[in-house]
Amino acid sequence: MGWWRNNVAPGLARAAVLSLCLALCSQGAVAQGHLERIRGSRQLQVCIWPDYYGISYRDPRTQALSGIDIDLAQALGHELGVAVQFVDSSFARLVPDLQEGRCDVAMFAIGITPQRQQSVRFTQPYLASDVLAITTRSNRKIRGWDDIDQPGVVVAVAKGTLHEPLMRERLKNARLITPDTPHAREQEVQAGRADVFMTDFPYTRRMLETTDWARLVAPTAVWHVTPYAWAVQPGDDAWHARLEQFLRDIKRDGRLLAAARKHKLDPIVVLD
Repeated sequence: MGWWRNNVAPGLARAAVLSLCLALCSQGAVAQGHLERIRGSRQLQVCIWPDYYGISYRDPRTQALSGIDIDLAQALGHELGVAVQFVDSSFARLVPDLQEGRCDVAMFAIGITPQRQQSVRFTQPYLASDVLAITTRSNRKIRGWDDIDQPGVVVAVAKGTLHEPLMRERLKNARLITPDTPHAREQEVQAGRADVFMTDFPYTRRMLETTDWARLVAPTAVWHVTPYAWAVQPGDDAWHARLEQFLRDIKRDGRLLAAARKHKLDPIVVLD
């Protein structure tokens, strides 16, 4: 007991104080209100994942951003009368970036999952995608969807994406690997160390339009459709309501459909 008091207890006490301070700081940011902060600074901070083709993609050659959420963030900023600052994030960084106040809203087609709902608050969905797969043109194991979950097949998913827990649950025979990044996931398949990687509609467009080796594998029926939304830090009802109003407006007046068509995402747009 003396060892506990002298060595462990002080460390736990310091950790508890630090956690309390972080929680209070986070609550303070919410208490101020994102709308008030945005109007005061005249800047809307938007978290994006800059590798998401058609959603929030940064061209590696020009560094220019494009995608449906880039356009919609600019439209939201225009309505609020403020400039938009894009903050690089990722699915793995989503929760801490929102909790630490690095951005006011995360806008990169974030799949609504029970696990994420424990930590962030979602808007209504505006896109929805089934799971799709990419293999190589030369892969002889994978001819169709039913060839994926078979003994000897290696399936890759990017760590931190919604596909990781889903495929852990669904795969019974194939072996699952979880590279740290989507790029690493692609490399595993291209190099032949994995047979296929699981992804969604927007990302398959990137692979098919920008590579000469990728081949799409789609389910023959609906397999697991996930609705996509924007995410905010919980606790700020006024800010969430403003985003909901913006989404209702762009669904009603045609701006969402126009943006989806511009980026070839109209097959997965949600208008109701």
